[in-house]
Amino acid sequence: MTLKAETFSHDHQFLGASHDDNARRTLWVVALTFVMMIGEIAAGYLTGSMALLADGFHMATHAGALGIAAAAYGFARRNANNRRYSFGTGKVGDLAGFASAMVLGLVSLGIAGESVFRLFQPTSVAFGEATLIALVGLGVNLLSAFLLAGHHGHHDHGHSHDHGHQHHHDNNLRSAYVHVLADALTSVLAIAALLAGRYLGWVWMDPVMGIIGSIVIAKWAWNLMRDSAAVLLDTTDEPVAEEIRELLETSDDVRISDLHVWQVGPQARAAIVSVVAAAGVTAEAIRERLAPVHELSHLTIELRSA
Repeated sequence: MTLKAETFSHDHQFLGASHDDNARRTLWVVALTFVMMIGEIAAGYLTGSMALLADGFHMATHAGALGIAAAAYGFARRNANNRRYSFGTGKVGDLAGFASAMVLGLVSLGIAGESVFRLFQPTSVAFGEATLIALVGLGVNLLSAFLLAGHHGHHDHGHSHDHGHQHHHDNNLRSAYVHVLADALTSVLAIAALLAGRYLGWVWMDPVMGIIGSIVIAKWAWNLMRDSAAVLLDTTDEPVAEEIRELLETSDDVRISDLHVWQVGPQARAAIVSVVAAAGVTAEAIRERLAPVHELSHLTIELRSA
């Protein structure tokens, strides 16, 4: 029995085709949200609105998370060819996302606690001024969503088989886009609470909306933590693994003995494929069979010939 191990590519730059463009878009949104964050938090303290404070702190965590993402983009680009990173720096953004998600979770707990306190000990709120600031915040959120939407659309990989592939995106940008939408929702909740307090006298609506806003933040933080942790722990990309199995085991001359598929970048997957093949089947032939799997950016083939 002979043993051969061959690699598909030695290029370890797995940053994604839109890496630099995404970084620029992220920096614009960071600047935009940082200015609005200062305005909302200051207005929340001055007017006494908990809903507005929740929206402001939500925007602060959003700006912080995007700031970390922007720094991660820069670090990944600077170290793309650093040999210290065996599979490149394509997962730096996922590490940044996981860290920001943990901070987001803690902030959501703080907002929820303060809102519950305000629910039992209500304070006076300057509803008119707070509503105006919240409307401006909503406008900033919608503008940020527009800036990030350019590369949030799906990418068609042009597969010849229908395997129900999930679309592979830059997790940082995708999470930022969802977070901007969550920011917009929190702004809407704050506006609703302030209008209800001003015209209906429902002062209790302000802290209630603060609680709802904290739940929105916590849910987003949990989703980001779960998705980024899956990448950091090298969980198997099942759709790609299933396609590899179908392409190799459709004939009787090849049998997969071991298979590992994991993410190394926003649109890049690495795989180690160990096969037992009939005499005459080469590693080059295996590589040609796997050519339709466009996500594979780094492929190692271990061939055992019976």
